Amino acid sequence: MNETILKFDYPRSLIKEYDYWVVLLRPDQVTLGSLVIACKENVESVPLISKEANQEFQEVCLDMEVLMKKVFNADKFNYLALMMVDKEVHFHFLPRYKEDVQFKQFFFKDKCWPGAPNLGDKLHVSDLGMKALKIHLVKNL
Repeated sequence: MNETILKFDYPRSLIKEYDYWVVLLRPDQVTLGSLVIACKENVESVPLISKEANQEFQEVCLDMEVLMKKVFNADKFNYLALMMVDKEVHFHFLPRYKEDVQFKQFFFKDKCWPGAPNLGDKLHVSDLGMKALKIHLVKNL
C-alpha cells in the first residue's frame, strides 16, 4: 500500500478493498459517512492511473453512493481530488445532506449545504462513534 493509504489508517479504517482501490473511513468526518477512495497504484496524477483502475473506479463510486443512500439517505456526493499533502491519487468522498442525518442517538448537520464543503469543518464523532460507523457501513455493503 502506498503512503497515502497508510496515512489514512489502513487497514484499521478499511471499509472495502477492490483490486485497484481501497475505501477508507475518513478520520475527520466533514459530513457523516465521509470516506477516502484511494488508488493502490503509486501514481500522483489522475491521468496516470491504469485503464483497469479507471474502469474499476466507476464501480467503487457506484457502490459507495448506493451505500450512503441506503444507510443515510444522502442527497448528493462530492468527490475532491486535492493531492496537495498526500501525493498519491485519492478522492475525498463526501455524502451531502439537505436535512440533518441521524446515526444512533445523534443528529449530524451538513453545515455547508448546498454550497461547497469545508474540509476544516469537522463533525464531532467520538472514537466509539467512529468504530460504530465503520461497522455499520461494512455491514450494509
